[in-house]
Amino acid sequence: MANLFIKQAKHYAEGRPSYPHNLFQFIASKTAKHDLAWDVGTGSGQAARSLAEIYKNVVATDTSPKQIEFATKLPNIQYQHTSPVMSLSEIEQNVAAESSVDLVTVAQAMHWFDLPIFYQQVKWVLKKPHGVLAAWCYTTPEVNDSIDNILQRFYENPYWDPPRKLVDDKYTSIDFPFEPVDGAASTGPFEFANERMMGLDDYFTYLRSWSAYEKAKEKGVELLSEGVVDDFKRAWSEDGNNGQKLVNFPIYLRIGKVGL
Repeated sequence: MANLFIKQAKHYAEGRPSYPHNLFQFIASKTAKHDLAWDVGTGSGQAARSLAEIYKNVVATDTSPKQIEFATKLPNIQYQHTSPVMSLSEIEQNVAAESSVDLVTVAQAMHWFDLPIFYQQVKWVLKKPHGVLAAWCYTTPEVNDSIDNILQRFYENPYWDPPRKLVDDKYTSIDFPFEPVDGAASTGPFEFANERMMGLDDYFTYLRSWSAYEKAKEKGVELLSEGVVDDFKRAWSEDGNNGQKLVNFPIYLRIGKVGL
């Protein structure tokens, strides 16, 4: 996964959305204590920053050192570059001891993981029985019908890797062998709005952070061709507002506790 995002790490840090406060409040309300969180696949630390406001300590790991370079550094966040597959002894050395973590989070990354191995690691490191795994994805941004229709055509390209389908499915089809947290009848997915103001240049920066965009570029294909850019420009100014617009990145959360 790391190789997909190394070349556009700056675009990723600048273009990817942060996450809403109510998402973290909901997750935190389901963990018995707020001592230690592990953010896996942290990228440039979008989730780790918010976790650090709630949890005493956050360990944020990623397989891409280039991504971590762009992460916001805070006193209670420990960033760690790790190998794609860690043994339990490596997790103990780089992350935490067995049964010592209150929360494991994965933001827009779990569809890339070897899930059986990852779940074994999660169940080893979480406190029993109330330790929580919270993993979420967000789907394509929503602005208005005109822009969204162009985006859909742009999105439907042959350069996505197969795991992306789990995001298209809003994590409904992802294996998730955990128990519902207290107060929930299922492990989700639970939907959250995630709105931010964006100009067209910001929007293009986000599109350039896609793994499919970089993969196409490596094959000599510019997905944001002059014609596509012109289509977006026309749609963006169609309502008379050529400036910033409210953009929603819908979030779909799977959350569960480890149990005994």
